[in-house]
Amino acid sequence: MNLQQMPIGIFDSGVGGTSIWKEINKLLPHENTIYLADSRHAPYGEKPPAEIVRLSIKNSQELIDRGCKIIVVACNTATTNAIAVLRATFDLPFIGIEPAIKPAALNTQTKAVGILATRGTLSSELFNRTSDSFAGDVNVIEIVGSGLVPLIERGALESKELRALLEKYMEPMVNANIDYLVLGCSHYPYLIPLLKEILPATVTIIDSGAAVARQTAEVLGRNDLLQKDNTTPRLQFFSNGSVGTLENLLADYKGYIEIKRGDF
Repeated sequence: MNLQQMPIGIFDSGVGGTSIWKEINKLLPHENTIYLADSRHAPYGEKPPAEIVRLSIKNSQELIDRGCKIIVVACNTATTNAIAVLRATFDLPFIGIEPAIKPAALNTQTKAVGILATRGTLSSELFNRTSDSFAGDVNVIEIVGSGLVPLIERGALESKELRALLEKYMEPMVNANIDYLVLGCSHYPYLIPLLKEILPATVTIIDSGAAVARQTAEVLGRNDLLQKDNTTPRLQFFSNGSVGTLENLLADYKGYIEIKRGDF
């Protein structure tokens, strides 16, 4: 297998990064991919930085051992805490994901934006540096989405418990008159239908999936790593936890993908 045919590696603390995978697959439909859902250790957002770095190195090494040509860190917490270490440790390109605070801060009319993210992301140096650079004159309402990732991991997207949590977290943002909500966790795009029911129609919801896919394509092209053949790709998913939620979230791709339990 030549370099172009090698797969794109993607990892997340669980199933949430499939929202990023879907954008990558849409933009680069002929690329082989390997996705690791580290559900055994989810959520990352409440873990200390050293543990997040250790898990990120573990996942990256697993993807490299499986022959990946580039790694997408489809987890905000892992990106903001570990991507500098990953780039210094491994000799291949890494793509990260961080909350899209910049477009929200530049486009807000009410001068108030909300960020729903994990504690690990909001407390990271990288996030705070980005926020300070672009949101100095904007009222940024930061809410830690405690409890959301475990519910999404369980597939409880229509549960009363999930709705109650989101209503509680959105209340201070609505009271502050936000017009942009930034989703700072790759699990959270799966909450968009519910968020649209809860939030005023004037609020624009931003996630980073499409931007990550574009960046992945750009870096692959710059390094002459883009798949040249219009062949049917191999799309592999591995979870070290239950595969049930993965199967539900990827039901539209059934017959095109492989989902397996893995030990990593």
